[in-house]
Parts: sequence; C-alpha cells; structure tokens
Amino acid sequence: MNKSRYKNLPHRSHYLNRVVKNIIAAMVILIASLLIGVVGYMYYFDLNWIDALLNASMILTGMGPVNAATTDGAKIFASFYAIYSGVAFLTSVAVIFAPVLHRFLHRFHLDTEE
Repeated sequence: MNKSRYKNLPHRSHYLNRVVKNIIAAMVILIASLLIGVVGYMYYFDLNWIDALLNASMILTGMGPVNAATTDGAKIFASFYAIYSGVAFLTSVAVIFAPVLHRFLHRFHLDTEE
C-alpha cells in the first residue's frame, strides 16, 4: 500500500547512452546547419570554402558576419541564414540538455503525473 508512485531512476549506463545519442543528434543539426551556411556563402558571396566556413561558423554561433554582403541575393541569404542559425543553435543546445533535465526532474520527483 505504501508503494512509491515514482519509478526508480534508469541505470546510469542508460542515461549516459541517451546523453551520447543526444550529443550526436545535436552535432548532426549543427553540421547540417554549417553545411547549409558554407554552401550559401560560397554561392551568394563568391567565397572560397575556408572563408565561407568562417562566415557560417560566426553566424551560427551568434558572433556576426565577417564579410559584408554586397549583392541583394547575398543580403537575403544572410538574413534568412542568421534567423535559421539562431533557431538551429538553440535547438541543438536544447537537444543536448534534454536528458540532463529529464533526469533532474525524475531525481527530484518534479515530473508531472499523467
């Protein structure tokens, strides 16, 4: 009758597997986003791949562009890529921290009942 309504925490190895899988998923999101940026910067800004990688990395992490946009196409691409990058970066951070927050909620019995 005094059975706990909360389940036990999953084993640590299960938790670490989830953390690793989520880190891999976040890396896939970031690498795909970086590739989109590199291709866009190479096409619209007429940059070599190193400069395109630098620009895409700087935008993706929120630091800002390195090369100025001179054409209308480059400006439009840079605008949409900046908006997309903000969402992609925050999503990847959320994916990384999801299993940590989930374990925290289970550990302190803060999860909601179904």
